Order: sequence, then C-alpha cells, then structure tokens
Amino acid sequence: MSLQKPRSRSSEFENGDAKVIPGMTNDIDDPESKVGITAESAYVFDHQAERALCRKFDFRLLPVLACMYLFNSLDKGNLGNAKTDGLEKDLGFKHNQYNIILSVFYIPYVLCALPIAMLGKKYGPATVLPILMMFFGSFTILGVAAQNFGGMMTLRWFLGMSESAFFPLVIYYLTTFYRRGELARRLAIFYAASNIASAFSGLLAVGCFRITNTPLYPWRYLFLIEGSATLLFAIFAFFYLPSSASTAKFLTEEERNLAYHRIQVDSSSIVNEEFNLHDSLAIFKQPTTYAFLAIEICLGVPLQSVNLFLPQIVARLGYSTIKTNLYTVAPNVSGAVMLLILAFSSDYTRRRGPFIALGFLFTFIGFIIYVSIDVTNQLHVAYFATFMMCWGTAAPSVLLSTWYNNNIPHEGRRVVMSSVGVPLSNLMGLVSSNIFLNKDAPKYVFPLFPSPSPPLTPLPRANPTNTPTQIHPRARHHRRLRRHGRSPLLLSRYLHDA
Repeated sequence: MSLQKPRSRSSEFENGDAKVIPGMTNDIDDPESKVGITAESAYVFDHQAERALCRKFDFRLLPVLACMYLFNSLDKGNLGNAKTDGLEKDLGFKHNQYNIILSVFYIPYVLCALPIAMLGKKYGPATVLPILMMFFGSFTILGVAAQNFGGMMTLRWFLGMSESAFFPLVIYYLTTFYRRGELARRLAIFYAASNIASAFSGLLAVGCFRITNTPLYPWRYLFLIEGSATLLFAIFAFFYLPSSASTAKFLTEEERNLAYHRIQVDSSSIVNEEFNLHDSLAIFKQPTTYAFLAIEICLGVPLQSVNLFLPQIVARLGYSTIKTNLYTVAPNVSGAVMLLILAFSSDYTRRRGPFIALGFLFTFIGFIIYVSIDVTNQLHVAYFATFMMCWGTAAPSVLLSTWYNNNIPHEGRRVVMSSVGVPLSNLMGLVSSNIFLNKDAPKYVFPLFPSPSPPLTPLPRANPTNTPTQIHPRARHHRRLRRHGRSPLLLSRYLHDA
C-alpha cells in the first residue's frame, strides 16, 4: 500500500523525509487554518510509491511542458534573430521603431497576466495553456504577412497578450503535482527550455537565412516555421495534458489517492479549491509579498537584456550574420546547464536565497567583464563574458518563483502571486528594449553599464541569514509549532526557506 491511516492519534509518521505529527496544520500562509494535517486526515506515505509516482509525472508532464515553453520562448525571441537579417530595413523602420516594437509587447503582457491566470485557475491550466499556445503560434505565423511598422507592432501586442499568463500558469500547474522539495529542479528542467530555445533559435535562424531566391525574405521563414510548429504542438497538448493529479487517467486509483493526499499534506491547504478573488487578493496583506516582488523587478533587467539582445551583444565580436547567430548557441546551452546545477543544489540543500544571489553574481561579473575590455582585441574573454551573462539570468527567476510558491498553500493566492510577479520581471523588458539603441551600436557601452546594476539590489535580500524573506516564513512556522505544543526543531529540515 502506498498510503494508510495512522494507527493512533499520538503516533508520528513519515512525510517525505521529515517527521510530521498528526494534529498539526500545514497551512504556511494562514496559521489559523484548520485544514491540513490532522489526526483524522493524516496519512503515512510509502517513499518508494512516491518516487514511482514522481517518475510518472516527470515522463508525462515535463517533456510536453518543456516543449511548450520552448515554443513560447522561440515565438517571443525570434525578433532579435530577424533583426540580424535585415528586418528593420525590409519593413522600413525608422529611428528607434524596433525598440518600440520590443516595448509594446510588455504592456499587454503585464496587464493581461492576472485576468488570464484567473481564467486558468477557473477552467484549469491543462485546458487554458494549449489554447494560449494556439493564439501565440497563430500571431507568430501572421508575422510573415507584416509589411510595415504598424503591422508588426499590432502582432507583437497580441503576442504579448497571449503569452502573458503562460509561465505563471505552468508554475501553478506543477505545484499541484509536486511537493515543495521536488519543485525547483522540475521547474528548472521546464525553464531550461527557454535557454535551449534561444540556442535552437540561433541554429534555426542560420538555416532560414541560407534560403535564397524565394519570394519571401529569409527571416519570414523563421516566423512561418516556428509559428506552425507551435500551433501543431498546441493541438497535441490540448488532448494530452491531464487536468489534475487526482483525476489523471494514466494513474491507478491508489496512485490518484496518493497524489491527492501528498499535495494536501505538503503544499495546498485545499487541493483543487474553487477560485475566490477576495481570498486570493489577500496575498497582498503579507509583508513578504512585496519583498519578493521587489526582487522580481530587480532580476528583470539583466534577464530581459540577455534574452532580447544577446545576438546584438555577440554581433559586437565582429562576425557575419550567420556566425553571430551560431555563436549565441553555446552561451544559451551553458546557461541551461548552470540553471539545472543551481536548481538541483537548491532542492538538495533546501535553500533558495544563496543560489539566487549566486546567479545574480554570475550575471553581474559577466556584464562588467564585457564592458571593461576591448572586445575587438580580446575576443575570447568577451565571448566568455557572454557565457557568464547567461549563467545567472535563468536560475534566479526559477528559484524565486519556486520560493514564494512553496510558501503559499492557498492555491488562488499562489496563482495571483505568480501572475503578478512574473510579469513584473518581464516588464523590465521595457527598460532593456529602450537602452539598447541603434546609436550605441556596436559597442552598446551605455546600456551594458546599467544592465548589471539591478542585481546588486537584491543581493542582501537573498542572504539567508538576515532577511525578511527568510525570517518571516520561518517565524510563522515556529509560532504555529509552539501553538501546537511542538518543538520547532522537529520540522527544521522539513520546513525550509523554500
């Protein structure tokens, strides 16, 4: 049996790899909640059965979600590749109209994230995510027909709208399948698709840009191929993704029960609860909410600078269009590898803050090296700096999202927090897209100086020994434990800062 009722009220039982005492609640966010672990509802979990269940989730969910996010990133970031092949000239852009097109994407991306995420909670991420994917795939295909600045700007507006709630909904979706100590590395595997997308986009761009003697400009084939693949995969995902762990048809009845109870014990106060807007907005009464949102804002500038302008940064090395796109592949792949290393280490140590700080440090050093040297005479050092930029951009975003989702058991509040935090980070694309101007090409010295500055701000917050984001959740845990007459040390390994 994978789970069973405890024999007595006073018995202790194993939950994952920590002792949990029947009669205690597990509501991290609301100490007064009476929903959670009780003597009547507590279960003893079979570790082997849990591992087998997680493997099923891994093989069923992660490859599909990673591919979905890969296409999401491709469709959002292909404009940078197209620019290296003459998109501005072909569409007759003037002055800084390219930067305006980049900026306009983020307005609906921020404004629409919360309402679309609410729809995702109401109708289920398994339904809403593929539908969003169909929309942004279609808008990417329509980029083939854009003939001027106005047409491309309109498409980027609707692309931003359709992609706005995608990442927050994926985060929420994964929290309904995985426990807190399992989430960061799974989310990292999913998020690594963004880095792979950037690498793959460079390779695909090279192939498309070699197409000649056709009625279409080569960069239009990039939009056509990526958009069509996105649309086809969205149709597959619509029929493939399970609505929830407790109703998944690929699980046995016993596995569905195990999946339901382990999430209720570990992560959610009520599993599959109905969305209530008033209760969900109560997340903004928590002081730590604003600390997390401040860090989201700070990590956004370097993240978006690298995502949007890596081809232009690499172009400073003086290579041809084909080689420039090829040379973006290795930094992005190394960024995916570093993301996995930091995420697995974070789950292993059950700490988020130090690894977020380490990611910021990598990016900061990369930008400083790049700005401080003569790129034309020190090509190898400059290229290594682009690797360091990519090492530190993805991990802080993943670990921060994991951190606050791990500490919010109320599912509606979890959706609201992600759908506000992630767009806030992406909103910093407005800063990035308006500091990398044509007049600063090819050196981009002015924009490269401010880009690494924001990561310095959250470094003190990410220090695991002295910050509100660390102390406040732990204090709530300890108050709750003492109220139940239990020692805070008993769950010290289980109730971690993530």
